Amino acid sequence: MKASAPGPVFEDYEPARECGCSGCADRRRLRLLPARDGGHPAASGGARRALVAATAASVVLGGSGPAAAVPVPLPGGTGANIPADPGPPTEQGGPSGLHGAPGQPAHAHVKPRPITRAEIINRAKTWVAASVPYDMEAYWADGYRQDCSGYVSMAWNLGTNEWTGSLDEFAVRTTRNELQPGDILLFHNPSNPNKGSHVVIFGGWTDHTHNYYTAYEQTPPGTRKQATPYAYWKNSAKYLPYRYKALASGSGGAETVTETPTEVQSLAFPGAAQFGPGADNSYVTRLGQMLVLRGGSRFYSEGPGPRWTSADLNATRAFQEAQGWTGDGADGIPGPQTWALLVQGGGKDIASDGTSPAPAKPQVPAPAKPQVPAPAQSQVPAPAKPEAPAPAQSQATGQA
Repeated sequence: MKASAPGPVFEDYEPARECGCSGCADRRRLRLLPARDGGHPAASGGARRALVAATAASVVLGGSGPAAAVPVPLPGGTGANIPADPGPPTEQGGPSGLHGAPGQPAHAHVKPRPITRAEIINRAKTWVAASVPYDMEAYWADGYRQDCSGYVSMAWNLGTNEWTGSLDEFAVRTTRNELQPGDILLFHNPSNPNKGSHVVIFGGWTDHTHNYYTAYEQTPPGTRKQATPYAYWKNSAKYLPYRYKALASGSGGAETVTETPTEVQSLAFPGAAQFGPGADNSYVTRLGQMLVLRGGSRFYSEGPGPRWTSADLNATRAFQEAQGWTGDGADGIPGPQTWALLVQGGGKDIASDGTSPAPAKPQVPAPAKPQVPAPAQSQVPAPAKPEAPAPAQSQATGQA
């Protein structure tokens, strides 16, 4: 038997037999096909042979339908073929049609649909607003898979669920200087797609230095939009910029920024109670994003999130110290003045010295010592010395 071409390695997943939607039926059908003919990349030859053997046995025994296939465990247990990754999970599904909808079959020739940049960004925002949870085996109501490549497939309106190994077929390479909203930054690791492979949507530069940009991405725990250092938090050199090949004109090449009421509300200081140990809310995310833009990216290994961590504490403290504040003014908890400077872009940026400060400790300034003025010294003028009049000079006169 000729070995099929190596494909991406994923954790085996079999849809429930009782699910009759076309998406699950299509997924089960693809399980029986070799990868070269459009089968799921994760389907092992042994699993396919077991399913075919079970079907043949049911026919011989006079069964009216195929016997239930016994799942064949992966060597070493379920998921053993997925290597450990020090960063967030990057598992993803393989190419497939839209879940629960006609869609396109996997690996079929799909003609790219025209779409404008503004439409791409607006579609990306719908998942951000809905806080779609990350799940490589789940599909959102629109039929797209809830992982990073499924998110880009949705934003680009591809009509299929692609993966990081196929998205480049719908795009053309571009450069960092040519990036515009709606483009993507793609990292595909062909030797091990589940280790590091990821893709994000470029939403526009955040400042004139072009060192940070707004990224739309699907990553655990769910869809997020945040300021991100170029090209990404890790494996930065491996991310390549791409532009959708069927991009339609009329978008003006810029993202239309419309702030939602929640975003407008986040500009006002929410109160110190929203920050500190145990805090878990959108204001913590907003704080981290603003600190990253002011030079605090070195404190965040994976990017700001809603849960308060030591990264938020130390980045806030570094920003406060950059303003020359000490003591309670640099305790790592944002107050009204810290928040105002971050929101308005005022004050000084965090020094990029590459060193992390020691954990924040409240500093109590030494009590001011009362300054007692020295007693005034009375100045007694010296007694005036009597001045003797100068002796009169006699004037001689001639005498006859």
